[in-house]
Amino acid sequence: MQSISKHLAWFDEHLLLIIASFLFVFIPLYPKLPLFDILPGYIVRVRLEDFFVATALLLWLVQVIRKKAQFHSLLLMPITIYLAVGFLSMLSAIFIIKTVPMEVNHVGKMALHWLRRVEYFSLYFVVYSAIKKVQHVKLFTILFGLTVITASIYGLGQKLYQWPVYSTMNREFAKGWKLVLTEHARVPSTFAGHYDFAAYLVLFLTISASVFLFDKREPVKVVSLIGFTAALISLILTSSRASYLSYLAAVTLAVSLLAFKKKDWLWGLKRWAIVIFVSITFMVGFGDLSQRFADAIDVGRITGYIKHDVLKLPEQDKYLQLTDDLALVTSPSDQPFVPESRIDRRTGKELPPDVTNDLPAWYESTESATMPGQMVAKAKPRTYSDNAFTFGLSQAIRFDALWPRAIKGFLSNPLLGSGYSTLTKERVELFTEAESTDNDILRALGETGALGFLAFYGIIGYALWHAWGKREELNQSFIYAVVAGIAASSIGLIINALYIDVFEASKVAFTFWTLMGLFVASVDKLGSKRPA
Repeated sequence: MQSISKHLAWFDEHLLLIIASFLFVFIPLYPKLPLFDILPGYIVRVRLEDFFVATALLLWLVQVIRKKAQFHSLLLMPITIYLAVGFLSMLSAIFIIKTVPMEVNHVGKMALHWLRRVEYFSLYFVVYSAIKKVQHVKLFTILFGLTVITASIYGLGQKLYQWPVYSTMNREFAKGWKLVLTEHARVPSTFAGHYDFAAYLVLFLTISASVFLFDKREPVKVVSLIGFTAALISLILTSSRASYLSYLAAVTLAVSLLAFKKKDWLWGLKRWAIVIFVSITFMVGFGDLSQRFADAIDVGRITGYIKHDVLKLPEQDKYLQLTDDLALVTSPSDQPFVPESRIDRRTGKELPPDVTNDLPAWYESTESATMPGQMVAKAKPRTYSDNAFTFGLSQAIRFDALWPRAIKGFLSNPLLGSGYSTLTKERVELFTEAESTDNDILRALGETGALGFLAFYGIIGYALWHAWGKREELNQSFIYAVVAGIAASSIGLIINALYIDVFEASKVAFTFWTLMGLFVASVDKLGSKRPA
């Protein structure tokens, strides 16, 4: 009987640690399979992870009431301020600037986005209360590595053996379709898309590099190196330029923080050079990432765009002129070669640099319908803007549509923005099935204005500033390495947010706020402790 009581007491003491550890592994690895719709016609659906997170939050509240967990922590007030600003933004969108109609679906969708942020933040509180010993931080670090290695192996299976892909890139796919990767598709592993997976890897790569470089224990170094290698390969297979650059910036900052602690900048410079050399070698050695960088920095194409479309100067493209001249005096075989897959079959012109196939655009029409009111899917030639030919289709979508709409949302109410889920609408009354700005900085400004932007990024900034103030108390090398890695990866994620909505991507957001709970707990509870 005494033994049972002892086990129950241990379980009660470690309940939050158990559920937080489970979610830290389950959320990234479990595919985004839907359970049911929460709003008709909307891409966001209820998933199994939502029930688990709700259970974790409920258990945390019970433990708070029983005084087994902490309610107050460093980020309680900043998070509360942000949620209050978000709520005011919703009221403004409905009653003041009227960017959201007073209809159940529209108001419900906006409220859903606010509640999702509550859900993301909740893991910070659960993890902060769960972390009580240095061994708990080690547990999360090991679980992070094992999760990344598993996701990386699965990504290789998707690339090489057509293992299933579950995506939420559009509403139909989000129903849980089992897909496989095409030849040029980028690896998403267990995430909704390759960008989400890449952002997740930025977090782990920075932390694992920090631990590998700073902790002297051989087992720790071996495990960190294996996880780092798997994550780097996976990052390259995602072909995400923004995440790769974010990783390079984050790991540079992490090594700087380690060198600062050691007071040896030469030590840091040597190790930074090795990490960067390995990273670039891997990037150039395989995958499509190096080609995507080459497409992005085609100086001749960009210069021509600036002269012709921005400065309105006469076109003087010597390469185009050379091709035209060759056509007059030589056979076609002597002309510069462009791969067939990059040729528009209709016009014979080269496609945008990141488009590999000339696929039509599909739309619904009543034309050719056999019954009155019937909608029939029809194809039409796909057209591309000048930005698409200059910078690639991926960037052109941002330049031509997403970013201008976010700026428009900000200008509608500079203090509170136009409200959550309003930036992709062409008309106020339009109900869009998904939201994306592909720039979380502009999205925060557009949806919640300057106040929401400052409140959200102020949460992260306040945590980093607090840790910097306590840097002298971080005496244990492992804890300092983890704290430095999380701090640097947070900056890396903000850099990534210039190109991707990373803080709205659920798997990335859950992981990030879990790490913030680990970060603050390590600084406040474990900074001056020695390992037991």
